[in-house]
Amino acid sequence: MVTSSMETHNRFGLLTISLVLFLTLTKSLSSTAFDVSEYEGGESIDIADSILSYGSEMGDMEENEWQMVQTKGNQFVVNDQPFYVNGFNTYWLMVFAADQSTRGKVTEVFKHASSVGMSVCRTWAFNDGQWRALQKSPSVYDEVVFKALDFVVSEAKKYKIRLILSLVNNWEAYGGKAQYVKWGNAAGLNLTSDDDFFSHPTLRSYYKGHVKTVLNRVNTFTNITYKEDPTIFAWELMNEPRCTSDSSGDVLQDWIKEMAFYVKSIDTKHLVEIGLEGFYGPSTPQRYQLNPNAYAQQVGTDFIRNHQVLGVDFASVHIYPDSWISQSIADSHLQFIKSWMEAHIEDAEKYLGMPVVFGEFGVSAKAPGYNSTYRDNLINTVYKTILNSTKKGGSGAGSLVWQLFPDGTDYMDDGYAIVLSKSPSTSSIISLQSTRLALFNSLCSKKCSWGCKKRNLLEKVLYHDEL
Repeated sequence: MVTSSMETHNRFGLLTISLVLFLTLTKSLSSTAFDVSEYEGGESIDIADSILSYGSEMGDMEENEWQMVQTKGNQFVVNDQPFYVNGFNTYWLMVFAADQSTRGKVTEVFKHASSVGMSVCRTWAFNDGQWRALQKSPSVYDEVVFKALDFVVSEAKKYKIRLILSLVNNWEAYGGKAQYVKWGNAAGLNLTSDDDFFSHPTLRSYYKGHVKTVLNRVNTFTNITYKEDPTIFAWELMNEPRCTSDSSGDVLQDWIKEMAFYVKSIDTKHLVEIGLEGFYGPSTPQRYQLNPNAYAQQVGTDFIRNHQVLGVDFASVHIYPDSWISQSIADSHLQFIKSWMEAHIEDAEKYLGMPVVFGEFGVSAKAPGYNSTYRDNLINTVYKTILNSTKKGGSGAGSLVWQLFPDGTDYMDDGYAIVLSKSPSTSSIISLQSTRLALFNSLCSKKCSWGCKKRNLLEKVLYHDEL
């Protein structure tokens, strides 16, 4: 489905209206919400004008260049203006786009996400040796599937959604490192562990070949090379890398160093992240107590050390207490989420000097004791922790819920799927978070940091607990 410029402008108009309505509601809850007399110099700040100006700027973006996301200290910026992330995961977009009978679902996902203000999607730019494989064998590609990925990128841009593209899987789904080992053995390498993916030079060369091919791909819909396309938010080296055969973390650390450098040698414009779950490793034993279980410190990852690698631009963390701690949901999981997030935000500020994105979080409907109210509480916990960092100018740069589905795709549900049309309360929570972040970005322009006179006003407007 092609989105006309009129439809897009209407969408931004609706966002503007929703922001103004949000401010009206806030004002009704607090008679002091718009009292600006306390600000230095007595300068009046017209919130409505700021919001309308933001809506106008968003509309102007249609005519102006779609700019790359960059980092500035511990924040993301676009055009030197803050860019906080409220986004989602939908990993299967490329595979669905490869079949004309399901391609429309890709458009639906972006349309629904855009309707609640989501601005970033994380998805797979890999499918190795499997059904509808992108990479059928090392450096051999299915052009039909590659054109499907082209479609995903071009369609995302129509809805002003940026993409984090992951380049390989740690797990066997969609091929992963296990498929690379199979290819190596087929070539006579006699490999014995899936973790040989990280250390064997031939498998490293296979991975580099994939990176080079994807980054240099010219999109058949837009005629823009991937490495030049601002629709791509960032490259992710791997989905949830683990190297359990080396608990010291040295093997994975060496792989991250080589591959982050390699990506940057091809593409200096885009951001790079690792794709880690966030477990603390041997370089910070004092942080072991924050891990969800004892096994987490033995999987070969090391949150702080890994993210100190040159070429890594922001930190990634995942949040799955129903998988890591216990399957049965509990309020203690919510406390874990808050502590887990706050620890990583603190580390990103003190030791890394970079933003941190909570790239996956959710709860399975298959978990014992699950109900939709609990899911809403979990999402709210994540969102509030992000906002608490935002109002302090911290490193908490955003989150991506796992995962957003359109109607009619229940057969793909892993238990975590959120269908917005069937989840009005969850949809409202997501929309409010998007509105708050958009409002912050509009008021804190490139000439206004969190030390500015608008800070207290923003705190009143954005963080009403009653909302």
